[in-house]
Amino acid sequence: MSIDEKTVAKVAKLARIALPEERLAPMTHELNDILNWVEQLQEVDVEGVEAMASCVDAVLPLRKDALAQDETGGGQPEAVTKNAPRTEDHFFVVPKVVE
Repeated sequence: MSIDEKTVAKVAKLARIALPEERLAPMTHELNDILNWVEQLQEVDVEGVEAMASCVDAVLPLRKDALAQDETGGGQPEAVTKNAPRTEDHFFVVPKVVE
């Protein structure tokens, strides 16, 4: 498959990419090289090859999905808000930003 400069200009316009006239020829060449490479990939025999999501077969250890009060700061509202400039009932008070 091959594309010409007119097609490249049309695609650039549709993609809203400002492509100067002097870049049309080099871009056409680059896109044709990419399409030729894709055609080469289509010639590879992949019959019987299992699809994979990763090239490394690794089983990662999983931890227990639980919260620890001491790690998350839960149950300590005074400690969490002690450095805030303004608080109210253990909540941060911030200026209004939407009217």
